[in-house]
Amino acid sequence: MFFNFETAYKYSVYRDNSKSYIKFLLKFQFSFADLDHIRNINLIPFSESVIVNGQIDFSEIIQNALAFVPFGVFTYTLWQEKSFLSQIIPIFLTSLGFEVIQFIFAIGATDITDLIANTLGGIIGIGIAFVISKIFKNNWKKYINIIGLVCAVLLSLFILSLLLANL
Repeated sequence: MFFNFETAYKYSVYRDNSKSYIKFLLKFQFSFADLDHIRNINLIPFSESVIVNGQIDFSEIIQNALAFVPFGVFTYTLWQEKSFLSQIIPIFLTSLGFEVIQFIFAIGATDITDLIANTLGGIIGIGIAFVISKIFKNNWKKYINIIGLVCAVLLSLFILSLLLANL
């Protein structure tokens, strides 16, 4: 099964020079045959996948949790009137979806530890949003938006610096 972006590019019409980067991206080719076809699933929490040199490597667990903290804040912001469990379910299902996709396409390793860490990160995000909503009762969503904007700008600058450093 092969999808050729070159064909998609030929039938696309771009007249504006400012969109040349899109034209460049559409010239790349992608093939499912190029993906690694080794599927790995780990259903024992905190075992093989996080043990390095006989010790648990907490950095991957912490990074997975941190990646889902904004999702928890977002979930609480949208559904603060719903129960705690109703806020956790979308976070858990999203993480489960990521792990299932990793297994189906044989990209990365499907790991229960990732599912636990991602869900824990979402719960931490819900907790952060709850605390902010109690501290700034009237306009807490304004503060959430400001914090989100600052984090987005910092993340964008970080990614830009990585891109520029690797040119």
